[in-house]
Amino acid sequence: MAVFSKSQVPQFSVDVYQNEFLPEGGQEVNAIVTVTSTGGGTTRGVQFTGASTTPDAIPVPPSGAAVVIMVDCSGSMDYPPTKMRNARDATAAAIDTLRDGVEFAVVAGTHRATEVYPGDGRLAVADAGSRAAAKDSLRRLSASGGTAIGTWLRLTAALLATANSAIRHGILLTDGRNEHETPEELQKALRAATGHFTCDARGVGTDWEVKEVTGIASALLGTADIVADPTHLAEDFTGMMEKAMGKGIADVALRLWTPVGVEIKYVKQVAPSVEDLTPRRTQAGPRAGDYPTGSWGDESRDYHVCVEVPQASIGQEMLAARASLIIPSVDGSAPQVLSQGLIRAVWTDDMAASTSINPQVAHYTGQAELAQVIQQGLDARKSGHIDDATAKLGRAVQLAAASGNEDTAKLLSKVVDVVDVATGTVRLKAKVADADEMTLETRSTKTVRVKK
Repeated sequence: MAVFSKSQVPQFSVDVYQNEFLPEGGQEVNAIVTVTSTGGGTTRGVQFTGASTTPDAIPVPPSGAAVVIMVDCSGSMDYPPTKMRNARDATAAAIDTLRDGVEFAVVAGTHRATEVYPGDGRLAVADAGSRAAAKDSLRRLSASGGTAIGTWLRLTAALLATANSAIRHGILLTDGRNEHETPEELQKALRAATGHFTCDARGVGTDWEVKEVTGIASALLGTADIVADPTHLAEDFTGMMEKAMGKGIADVALRLWTPVGVEIKYVKQVAPSVEDLTPRRTQAGPRAGDYPTGSWGDESRDYHVCVEVPQASIGQEMLAARASLIIPSVDGSAPQVLSQGLIRAVWTDDMAASTSINPQVAHYTGQAELAQVIQQGLDARKSGHIDDATAKLGRAVQLAAASGNEDTAKLLSKVVDVVDVATGTVRLKAKVADADEMTLETRSTKTVRVKK
């Protein structure tokens, strides 16, 4: 297992941004909960800012890492033949990025899953020798057969189950549709893998199904993206592995406790991408629920929490929810609380105070709508509903411009001709490259942080 210095101990803090003021009879409270993990440098934590209940963030001992790389080796990877070579080169680059002590394996995926390295149902431990042997084994990767991604995930789960490391991660590459198993079989494999490892998924070329790849990443709390040009695979794989190597702690959950009479309406991750966590809640005792956030490195994420409180009179105030970042204990005792923040409700007759929308809440509400209307617009375009597609994508152009999401605005400009940004007036382009449409769909949930 890798050895970490004191300066590498992760530290967490929680900040809450909200307008706590409600008019008489008001019941909906919205807050943006910002969670930040830093690499440390001292044994004391980061000072809290915002509505926090404890003086310092708590440092957490880092975890080791285990990674399985799943490489699509179906017959379509031979068209063109350079695609398979690019995949081998990308896998070799990812292996080179492994730090000493990391447990790892390589899986070849077709209509079945095959261990390429090290074999025997186990994981190798990265060092100069094992990295060289793993790269040498990549010569056995060749294109043939079909695609059944569920089998790849099941083998990966079995391999990672043998790991001594807390952080368990998969990297999945596919170039085609999951045609050799039913959607139900894939979903069953995803349900079995959920909570056991995280997974980044990549589609190479333009013959794969966006919703399959993004669905895999979403279920397993990873990232999804398109690599339209296979020659860019090595760069992408290296970046994914570097981020995986930067993870310092696994199985972190956002716990929300609410008083009697308060209900959680929804919980969404809103940065760096939109992900609805509401249906993933697991009960954590009376009036508390846990929402999984996966593994963390040196990073910051934002969550939109919406709660419904009982009606109250002017002048009353209450704790609407307590947001805690927790990790489960290894011995079954109470989980470790890494950091906390408070969400409040205060009833006032000050109209200006009660109608003011917090800038962070307003920004991320727009970002969530942006992701939604892009998906709806593209689905309508594929279905031939031109008017609906034009209206939805026009609204997306308007939202992207208003929020400063320049990357999404550029992707939209490859699908529509923008007539008027301010009003969201657009015309659908007559011809759109598959790669441009798929890139917009794949990256539609990516958000920009609120401008300070």
